[in-house]
Formats: sequence, C-alpha cells, structure tokens
Amino acid sequence: MSSEKNHEYWMMRAIAEARKAEDRGEVPIGCVIVSEDKIVSRGHNLRESKQDPTGHAELIAIRKAARKLASWRLLNCTLYVTLEPCTMCMGAIILARIPTVVFGCYDPKGGAAGSLYDFSGDPRLNHRVDLIPRILETECAKMLTSFFRSLRVRKRRV
Repeated sequence: MSSEKNHEYWMMRAIAEARKAEDRGEVPIGCVIVSEDKIVSRGHNLRESKQDPTGHAELIAIRKAARKLASWRLLNCTLYVTLEPCTMCMGAIILARIPTVVFGCYDPKGGAAGSLYDFSGDPRLNHRVDLIPRILETECAKMLTSFFRSLRVRKRRV
C-alpha cells in the first residue's frame, strides 16, 4: 500500500471517530494514533458532553496512547486527526514527542499547524513535528460544514 493510500486508510478511521462525536451532538472531530500499523488509541470530541474545554479528540487519544504504551513519549506514533490541531493540541503533540501529524482540513480560525499558527517547526521548541495536511480534506471539511449548517438551522427554529 502506498504511503498516501495508507494515510487515507487511517484518516478514514479518524473520520469514523468524528462520526461518533457527531452522533453525540459534538463537533465532528476524530483522531486515531497509529504505531506499527496498528491503532494504539482513538478519540473524538467530548467538550460538550463532558463540559471539559480540554475534551479535544487529540488530547483524549494522546492520554489513552500514553496509558496503553506506558510512556508519555509517543516516539513511534503517527497522529491522524480530521481537523488541523489547535494551539493546545499542538502543545500536547510536541510534549508527547509525536513525530508526525496527518490531518484532513485546515482550521483558519484556530489551527496551529500551518494556518493561524505553526508550532510544528518552531526552533524555540524542543521537538519538531512533520505535518502531512489535506488527507481526505474534502470529506473532513464537508462533515464540519454540514454539522455547523444544521446547528445554525436548529438555532433559528428555537
């Protein structure tokens, strides 16, 4: 399987996690962390249901991966997420020493992996992150656009 096809395969798993978030009324963002061609952990947004500002898909997946691997250093992992990580999540990715982040679509209002900010290669930080953006970008963006469109329609009805 080619590298791009492999990225698409794992991003589809992250999209499946995003659908779980959407089913709970959460913003549909999903994440999987992969090591040695296996999913180590999964996460999807739980900010609303847990009333937790840190309930982002990436943080949930990072915590689970660290517990499962019994190490806070996720050195042999790749993180797949449907939306560009925010500043908080990129901070956690850097602290966890995750070498590669693959994401679906950019977040121009809050992204910290190339759009609003780019923490991935900042020489002032102690870790660099390789970024692979725009994997299944259309699917990831449509899921978010559709969610927010339906949310606006529901709010108008109230």
